[in-house]
Amino acid sequence: MNAAEKQRLEAIACRIRMGVIEGTYAAKCGHPGGSLSAADLMTYLYFCEMDVRPDEPEWSERDRFVLSKGHAAPVLYAALAERGFFPREDLKTLRQIGSHLQGHPALGKTPGVDMSTGSLGQGVSAAVGMALGGKLGRRDYRVYTLLGDGEIAEGECWEAMMSAAHYKLDNLVIIVDFNGLQIDGRVTDVMNPQPLDEKMRAFGLFTQVIDGHNFDEIENGKTREEPSERNNNEYGQGSRRELHGGQGGVARQGDEHRAVRAGDERASRKAESDKWGGALRWRRRRRLPATDTARRSPSWDTSTRT
Repeated sequence: MNAAEKQRLEAIACRIRMGVIEGTYAAKCGHPGGSLSAADLMTYLYFCEMDVRPDEPEWSERDRFVLSKGHAAPVLYAALAERGFFPREDLKTLRQIGSHLQGHPALGKTPGVDMSTGSLGQGVSAAVGMALGGKLGRRDYRVYTLLGDGEIAEGECWEAMMSAAHYKLDNLVIIVDFNGLQIDGRVTDVMNPQPLDEKMRAFGLFTQVIDGHNFDEIENGKTREEPSERNNNEYGQGSRRELHGGQGGVARQGDEHRAVRAGDERASRKAESDKWGGALRWRRRRRLPATDTARRSPSWDTSTRT
């Protein structure tokens, strides 16, 4: 990623963080912490990775995103507004009666929201169902889901992960935002999930740990440790990728090596092969032009980081 592209993404992430603060300040309630920790990841997803159409939010071939930690709705709303799904001014109506921006994402109310979430553990389960439906229907869309590190104390999350590995859902990306905190205190004190990466691998998921605030690592899926031979093919998971991030980072994904219908030009890019079965790369089908981010106000200062 070159310096200009990184600067563009950092500016977008800053505006998304400001959108989180604007919304929660206007509402006088909400969950800013878990929203701010995922701002960089949401920026990369919506401005580099996912194939979506703000002017056609229900496009059948769009990539799907499920915010499993639904209480972090402010960051999803801020990202959707920045991407053009609805006016940025709507962020100030967060949690207000009559607003389409409810305290948790609501399918059918907010353009760009693909699933109602809030009951922890159910979002990742819905994402697994979407991915499985895509495989059975021979569709080319991908499904991305973001979980919280406190959320994964819910047993349903692990049932979903086991199902994802069993059905070899290489069109699914599971992301764990490991920011180290939940509403009752430190995650390690409330219900310690560590070693999270080893547990996810034991469930058959290809797992990587990256810094979710570093756009180079988000793009390249750089590992901080080599996957063991057990990760590769023992579970028949193929080239799936999941991520889990370190404290203060986010859990993000890894490789690209999809098995899809022949002749589909959207999936024509092949992954480079390495000894673990695929280069760790995002799909990046389409780069947004710089004009897509021209909605910024002169008052936004990209040096103001939250």
